[in-house]
Amino acid sequence: MQTCSLSGSTGWSIWAPKSASSAGWVGKNHYSMRRQTVARLPIGVFRQFMPLKPQNENSILSRISARFRSSRSRAAAPSVALGIGDDAALFRPKPGFETILTCDWFIEGTHFLRDRHPPDAVGWKCLARALSDIAAMGGTPRCFLLSLALPETHAGRWLNLFLGGLNRASHRFRCALAGGDTTRRREILINVAVVGEVPTGHAVLRSGAQPGDILYVSGSLGEAEFGLQLLLRSKGPTSRRSSVTRKHLYPEPRLALGQWLLKKRLVTSMMDLSDGLSSDLPRLAAASSVGARVEVAKIPRVRTSAPVLKQGRDPLQLALYGGDDYELLFTVPPGKTEFLSRTFQGAALTAIGKITGERNLLLLDEHGRPSDFVARGWDPFRKKL
Repeated sequence: MQTCSLSGSTGWSIWAPKSASSAGWVGKNHYSMRRQTVARLPIGVFRQFMPLKPQNENSILSRISARFRSSRSRAAAPSVALGIGDDAALFRPKPGFETILTCDWFIEGTHFLRDRHPPDAVGWKCLARALSDIAAMGGTPRCFLLSLALPETHAGRWLNLFLGGLNRASHRFRCALAGGDTTRRREILINVAVVGEVPTGHAVLRSGAQPGDILYVSGSLGEAEFGLQLLLRSKGPTSRRSSVTRKHLYPEPRLALGQWLLKKRLVTSMMDLSDGLSSDLPRLAAASSVGARVEVAKIPRVRTSAPVLKQGRDPLQLALYGGDDYELLFTVPPGKTEFLSRTFQGAALTAIGKITGERNLLLLDEHGRPSDFVARGWDPFRKKL
């Protein structure tokens, strides 16, 4: 099977060997599971997901193609001139727009556990979290490529449920599947590459913050980490209907908010919060060559008395270090804050501090006393404790 990078000149078939005729189809951050290991599942769980009959690459390919080859999918991707069914996809950018490219890993044992996370949530989230990068630049998603490795035991019902969640996210965010790649492996590995667009010269970057700008966040921080802790303490798979774990399982990238902020030209810089405020704010500050002062009392956080908070992670810790929220962190000039409402499509917009000219980051407590802003969010290379 041929493979190449997105920018390569060699065509590549997706989930189909070159000998196949019409079977081919083509076309940030993470949460605190760093101490988790891949669960060893009992035999009954394997039987639950085992396909009823032997699968091969072409049969898996046919199921995926059938799931995504619909009028709704085609209508959602006018920029895909040629999608599933050839050696590579053809993308048609709009005149006056730049193309955004981003990709994201979603790995069993690091980002999800197959015995705890519903398969449809894995499908939804692997696309939604990648789309958050498009939102952070004020862009619009157009299509995506899916690379998937999974064991034969999960090529049946698990794969069907996974594709169901992925397809729902594809329709919800109007981002069509254009192709990808697959292989067999003991653990489940997922990589999603997204193509988006933004008006030429207008992408919102991390590097535009200026001293005096007001620092904002969308939504509430720490909810995804809170949901993860509840999920890990549960005795079995979690229902998708659970409100306390929904943000962890089914995140909503702030695409509409990012596009609105760009259209109204209200922001000087922006990024998404995938690794926790304490880790992501330093990245924005470094890119802009500025500092920041954040007020603890203003950080929107989880409000609950659930027993999970007795494990040593209070709401402020969840907000600073939890990550996986996929909210937007952005800066607004003082003269434009009056044009921001308190909410946007149900998500709170909260001023939490100010950008400064000094190259340091400070956290101010309820009494105004400063302390250093220490990065303790998600880092896949940080030494495990």
